[in-house]
Amino acid sequence: MPVKLKITQIRSIIDRPVRQKRTIEALGLGRPNYTVMHNDTPQIRGMIKKVTHLLKVEEIKE
Repeated sequence: MPVKLKITQIRSIIDRPVRQKRTIEALGLGRPNYTVMHNDTPQIRGMIKKVTHLLKVEEIKE
């Protein structure tokens, strides 16, 4: 059963380093309370780890 990740941005990227802003954009987010769904892959997990203080992550089993 594949696992999906529900990723919600909970904090703003104002006054954050450029690398963190680009990571948030690469995840498909942009402002607080936006939510996206991604497959659980090592690449996505790595991006989440870099900006974990700005996100809320939930695992969804299909």
